[in-house]
Parts: sequence; structure tokens; C-alpha cells
Amino acid sequence: MIPKWMDISQVSLTRSLVLSGVAAVIGIGIAGYALFTAKGTSTLVVPPEDIALVNQQPVARSDFDLQLRAIYGQVDINKLSQADRIKVLDSMIREELYVQRGKELDVASVDSDVRAAMVAAVEAGIAADVMASNPADDKLRAWYDAHKDTYSNEGVMTARDLVFPADTAAAAQKALSSGTSPDAAIAQFKGKDSGKLNGEEFYFAAKIHLGDALFAVARALPNGGASAVTTAPDGVHVIYMVANKPPVPLSYEEAYSRVRADFQKAAVDRVQKADEGFFRKRANILIAADLK
Repeated sequence: MIPKWMDISQVSLTRSLVLSGVAAVIGIGIAGYALFTAKGTSTLVVPPEDIALVNQQPVARSDFDLQLRAIYGQVDINKLSQADRIKVLDSMIREELYVQRGKELDVASVDSDVRAAMVAAVEAGIAADVMASNPADDKLRAWYDAHKDTYSNEGVMTARDLVFPADTAAAAQKALSSGTSPDAAIAQFKGKDSGKLNGEEFYFAAKIHLGDALFAVARALPNGGASAVTTAPDGVHVIYMVANKPPVPLSYEEAYSRVRADFQKAAVDRVQKADEGFFRKRANILIAADLK
């Protein structure tokens, strides 16, 4: 005979209470399981993919293995002693503790090196997709055609920078143009070599040594040519060109690696500027009245 409280054909207060209690226990069990196994919740068990938890922040087992390989080089990490492994783990735990403490102290907002590193990391992240892309050949050729004057080998010159008194400079220039040697012109017209140039130099070096104005004069000279008299703050100059080998333009194929690098750098700059504009647009930036 079925007990009265189990007879489902009749309403039973006892049965209702029992079933409600069972349902409540099951519900609490499911909720508890979800609560204590959800991502971000505290746990006393280290997940299999991690080697440790530091204030619930994981130290990944893969990172631990990479650290072992970085420290011990070609040694098989599976053959390392437990003491060596614990030493490396202690170092990683120490690092994580200091990183967490740095976040608590908001070090990133006050330490210039940390701020610079964070900016560099964000910039690198923005640039990563662009640098990993493979630009189409027609786009690279279009870039090369638009900037062709920047793709050439480095020019080389051998020149003398001669300085003369103002009253003899014109005569010295005329003599040099007529074939007088630089040393003879120095002796005859009481000049001197400025010493700014020293034998054969690349164009970029000659420009640094002479300065923009005198370099612009020198680069236009032919072999054996003498420049016009050029007055500068340190005296009156005449440039004598022993040998001038101007830059030779590179073909697309010769300049390919530089073209690709320049194209990608320009693309990265565009993306970074666009992202910076987005960051500024969504930010609440207040500027002092004296700088508006």
C-alpha cells in the first residue's frame, strides 16, 4: 500500500514540502558550484595550465617553461633539479608580487620609465597588424614612384674647404678655376684649409662637417671645379672639388627592402594617428585656460 503522502493523485502538504526542500538543495548546489568555479573567483586549486596563482593571478606553465629555457639555454628542462625549478618559480612569483604592488601604488602614473614602456607597448600593439601584413606589389611600386628621389646610393666626395682673406679670395678663386692647385693657391693668396673635410667622405658626413649652406655649394661642383666665393661667419670660403661621385638612383628591385619598410612605417603612422584621434575623442580632457 502506497503511503498517503506519496500518492500523487491527491494533494499532500508533506509531499510538497519534501519536493520543495529537495529542489532547494539542488538549486543551492548548482549555484554554489557555479559561484566557486566561475572565472575570476577565488580558488584553492591551481589549474593544470598554470604553475602557480599569486593573489588569484595565474603564472602560466607555458611562461614558466619559457623562463626555464631562457635561463638554462640548451639544457633539457625536464632534467633540471627541483631546486632549480623552484628557484625560477620564486623569481616569477616575486615579479608578479611587485607588479601587483606597482598597480596598487599606481606606479605607471608617476614613473617616467614605466609610462614610456606602456606607451611603447600600446604603440607596438597598434603597429603589429600593419607590420604583419603583406602589402601588394602595385602599392609598393606606387610608393617607390612617388618617392623615387629618396632611393639612391650614398654620394661620395673628396673636397677641400679653403678660407682666404676677403681681399684675396676672388683672385684665389680665379686661380683655382684656372688650374692652380689648392696648396699653391693657399701659399700665394695667404689662405688656409679649414680642416672641416678629411679626404673622401660620404655626402651625409660632408654635410655635417660643412653645414647646409657650404654643402649645397660643394655638391654641385664637378671634378676639379672651384666654387664661387662664399662668405660665412667664420671667413670667406672657396670649395675645391677633387672628386665628386653624386648619388645614383636605385631601381625598384634594388630598393625593394627600403621601399617596403618605408611604406609600412607610413602605414603604421597613419593607424597610430587614427587611434590617437579615437582615444582623444572618447577621453575627457580638460586644459588650463592659459594653454587653450
